[in-house]
Amino acid sequence: MKSKIVALSKNEEFKNLLKQKKISNKYVTIFFGNLPNKDKKKLNISFSVKKKIAIAVKRNKIKRRLRQIFNDGIKQNLIKLEKSVLVIAHAAMLNNEYKIIKETLFKDFEKIK
Repeated sequence: MKSKIVALSKNEEFKNLLKQKKISNKYVTIFFGNLPNKDKKKLNISFSVKKKIAIAVKRNKIKRRLRQIFNDGIKQNLIKLEKSVLVIAHAAMLNNEYKIIKETLFKDFEKIK
């Protein structure tokens, strides 16, 4: 099965999403909305982790965790593919269990609908 996730690429897309709706918890801040000229069958998403949080290996671990959580959310139809999403991770992602983070984010996915 091909991936239904495509990364945001243009600076204008990021700026546009930052002006739209936002949900925040102790693990992440999620900006979401609709972008013009977007493929409706794929989810446009990007993950961002600040350099201050950790070294590259740990930042990549956070991104892998987030990517897997969003893939599971798509499989369970918790996320609409029409939306575009920007996820900014917080330092709390490193010190908590994957299962707890996943449950918290799945609750936030319901608010995005």
